[in-house]
Amino acid sequence: MWGIELHRQSEVPLKRQIYQVLRDQILNGRLQAGEALPSTRELASELKVSRNTVNEAYEMLIVEGFVLSRQGAPTRVADGVCLEKKTEAGSPAQEKPRLPFLADFRTGQPDLRQFPRYVWKQISQKTMQEMAPSLLGYTGPEGLPRLREEISAWLFRSKGLSVDAEKIFITAGATHALHLIAVLLYQEGKEILVEDPCNAGMLGALASKGYPITPIPVDAWGLQPEYLYGKRACAVYVTPSHQFPLGGILPAGRRAQLIRYARENESYIVEDDYDSEFRYYGNPVAPLYAMDPERVIYVGTFSKVLFPALRIGYVILPDKLHKRWRRLRTFTDVQNPPFEQAALAEFLHTRKFDRHIGRMKKLYGGRRQVLLTTLKEQFKDTWHSWGDAAGLHLAVEFPGMSFDDAFVEASRRHKIRITPVEYHCIQKGKHMDKLLFGYGHLEPDEIYKGILLLKNLLL
Repeated sequence: MWGIELHRQSEVPLKRQIYQVLRDQILNGRLQAGEALPSTRELASELKVSRNTVNEAYEMLIVEGFVLSRQGAPTRVADGVCLEKKTEAGSPAQEKPRLPFLADFRTGQPDLRQFPRYVWKQISQKTMQEMAPSLLGYTGPEGLPRLREEISAWLFRSKGLSVDAEKIFITAGATHALHLIAVLLYQEGKEILVEDPCNAGMLGALASKGYPITPIPVDAWGLQPEYLYGKRACAVYVTPSHQFPLGGILPAGRRAQLIRYARENESYIVEDDYDSEFRYYGNPVAPLYAMDPERVIYVGTFSKVLFPALRIGYVILPDKLHKRWRRLRTFTDVQNPPFEQAALAEFLHTRKFDRHIGRMKKLYGGRRQVLLTTLKEQFKDTWHSWGDAAGLHLAVEFPGMSFDDAFVEASRRHKIRITPVEYHCIQKGKHMDKLLFGYGHLEPDEIYKGILLLKNLLL
């Protein structure tokens, strides 16, 4: 009766089951405005439940305004509650699950199989046991002091960068940092200048804040600063240590030009140092931040070097931005959870982070060489690579080729995931002959098989 079928083994209480069925019937119009519901005694007898169960179900309907009840009168459906069923032109066909890729050259993906999970588990348990109760409350928008100190020490020993821990602010990754920076720097009528090509995800983070975005061309050495002049910008977004996606290192002369532009226009340089830890020849490139700490905002992340789900990054801010950053972060999400911060601080302090980076550099460097060797074997001299020996991806040019939308669709059909450089371009048509090969997450045999599949597709 009344379309109520009770599931007595369900974890949902019987009173809520009755309430949900009656509520849905009222919303879809099966029970119309003014229509009387059965008495609680009648419905309880019909459903073989206690009268109190029905009373409580009716009470929920009354409190939420679905029905009206007066002493001595039947409980009736309230006016204006029915929702007309939305009609759709046609329901889309259910998407079939995509089969796994046979070759997966996605970029920015570390080898998650190599992360020392047992060590991380031990450190997490240790730091949780030792964590002061006060850290379970609101700890402020800056981040845990110990993690900021350990990041400062890591930057000094790895890049020779001397930074006061008070200038370091913890974020939930680089993308989160860029969202905050975009709000922090916004000035009416001013634009953000970005490298072209640049990471499409980061571009989206900046564009979502309503900025006019102006592309600045990139060549084999990175951003071309001569294109900056004459533009009124509040910020310039760059990846000077390993340009994404083409891989160049910004030379000292261009760095100086970039800083002069920022000083003359009272704008900021946003330096995204997303993967410079993995440099396979020579020492890590010194950050642009070292040349002018009051004009450069440095963005770092642990997602690419540890695991993306960690969601911990950091920014180094000029002094005059500290107060505004604290206020902005306080009124958005306040802070990162303390548990992962504490574990990462210990991971850095014990030098386990350093050892992990050293081990992964050797591993990734070997995989990079496998990729280069296999490309040479299969494509002879019909290609050449761009950029420096760093990071987790390689940009490769195939002169005369055009990797357009038709190529992308064909590669998907052949279960090959690979991204043309063109995908990351603002001004289209300049890099149609280049592909991005992410290799960090691939075993040598996976790289070899993937190149063979690509060759079969292209030839």
